[in-house]
Amino acid sequence: MSNTTFQESLHNFFTAEEEIPQEFRIEEIHQREYLSNGELKPWDGPVSKVYSPILVPGQEGWERKMIGTYPIGTVKEAMDALDAAIAAYDNGRGEWPTMSVSGRIKCMEKFVYKMVEQRALVVKLIMWEIGKSYADSTKEFDRTVEYINSTIDALKDVDRQSSRFEIKDGVVAQIRRSPLGVVLCMGPFNYPLNETYTTLIPAILMGNTLLFKPPKHGTLLHYPLLNAFKEAFPKGVVNTIYGRGADVTPALMESGKVNVLAFIGSSKVANDLKKRHPKINRLRAVLSLDAKNAAVITPHADIKLAVSESILGALSYNGQRCTALKIFFVHKDVADKYLEELSNTIAQMKFGLPWVKGVQLTPVAEPGKPTYLKDCIDDAIANGATVVNENGGASNASFVYPAVVYPVNSKMKLYREEQFGPVIPVVPYNNLEEVIDYLIESPHGQQISVFSNDAKEVSELIDPLVNLVSRVNINSQSQRGPDAFPFTGRKDSAEGTLSVTDALRSFSIRSLVTTKMTETNKQLFNDIVRNHDSNFLSTDFIF
Repeated sequence: MSNTTFQESLHNFFTAEEEIPQEFRIEEIHQREYLSNGELKPWDGPVSKVYSPILVPGQEGWERKMIGTYPIGTVKEAMDALDAAIAAYDNGRGEWPTMSVSGRIKCMEKFVYKMVEQRALVVKLIMWEIGKSYADSTKEFDRTVEYINSTIDALKDVDRQSSRFEIKDGVVAQIRRSPLGVVLCMGPFNYPLNETYTTLIPAILMGNTLLFKPPKHGTLLHYPLLNAFKEAFPKGVVNTIYGRGADVTPALMESGKVNVLAFIGSSKVANDLKKRHPKINRLRAVLSLDAKNAAVITPHADIKLAVSESILGALSYNGQRCTALKIFFVHKDVADKYLEELSNTIAQMKFGLPWVKGVQLTPVAEPGKPTYLKDCIDDAIANGATVVNENGGASNASFVYPAVVYPVNSKMKLYREEQFGPVIPVVPYNNLEEVIDYLIESPHGQQISVFSNDAKEVSELIDPLVNLVSRVNINSQSQRGPDAFPFTGRKDSAEGTLSVTDALRSFSIRSLVTTKMTETNKQLFNDIVRNHDSNFLSTDFIF
């Protein structure tokens, strides 16, 4: 694309509403109810307006399109929801925590059925609320359904392993996993459905009751699913909380009645929430937090492969992923070749509005992000770097074209801060110790990607790296999946581990029932099992 053509495309990035294909247009959705204690309760209080990162012509020129509104709840509604969750759990005696695993699975399968009925609307709302491409919005929904089904299968496996008795030293026991209590679940804007459900779904399945606060960007898309929660689960099992996080969440934590904090966001917010709990030792935290994932391109790398994976790692959903590659260490001997290949590949990427077929670059979700990214680029330039790719950093309102910045050094924001956007900082290095020193000093420890075809070099890197981050990717981008693999991080990047099986463990605790192997006790256990009098002490096998 010539520079003239690029500037024209950038200038004409947004379009009039009548030019949007009919199937992608959206009607305003005004949410005036919330789910609490098994009811969709009406709301007539203040509301928050939802503006899309997609601009349309307005009275004063181009402006973000308003796509709807949702309630701004208060501490009162939040505490009412907490009371409902507490009552539903009833100190572990409620209908949900005492229900059999097969019973809870049936409820979840009902939810999935009803969730799928809302697929088209939820996908459209993901696209409009956060600017994700239609293809990726569809993928997020479908992957979430797949995740739920995989979690159900994992729970069946866990329960099968627990359906037998163990005998040691004259003591017989049945060991199962039991719930922890009330869970406060808060998801991120970048994967507002999928990432939220990776904690919400296992928390529910393990018998906990839930307070669910949608993210600031990506709230409205959950509205079509509230009725599915209402109809699939007993009252009080799932309760939604709306309002400003700084207003409503402190009171919930200060009550001391939240047993598990499931949060995906910044470590600063997570630390503040945890500190508010009066008995932190009683609080279990499942956290996915900050990350500044690095890539290292050695002289022995396949440059074309490294660039291809770098693009996926750095620019999928415009780099707005915690698992994105956010800083690149490239050996000086191959830096020029890598930068040329990287710049040429970016120039071939298709940019446009989310519904454009094959689009790879779309508007960024957060209103202040373009300004922040410009500040980062300007700071790098002031400290000796340049933008090496043509048109890098060019922008139009909410759209920012990817910028490759080189050479980045420790004086720059891009060296330290998690940019969470389409800027690729490239650091030249001479010795791999420079990369390891960076990781040692970094407050983050999620993943790294190593690009090299030298077996000795890779093997020498693996051993120190696995003790600095939680996942080392060889000749591939950083990523979360497959969901069967553990997902966690060191230092400020995470607390707890998520995978379809690990998540079930994170939201439960091992409990056991034991007795000495006397004839009387054996008869007692046999009678309980034979008569199906207990959901815990049972040898029922789920197929």
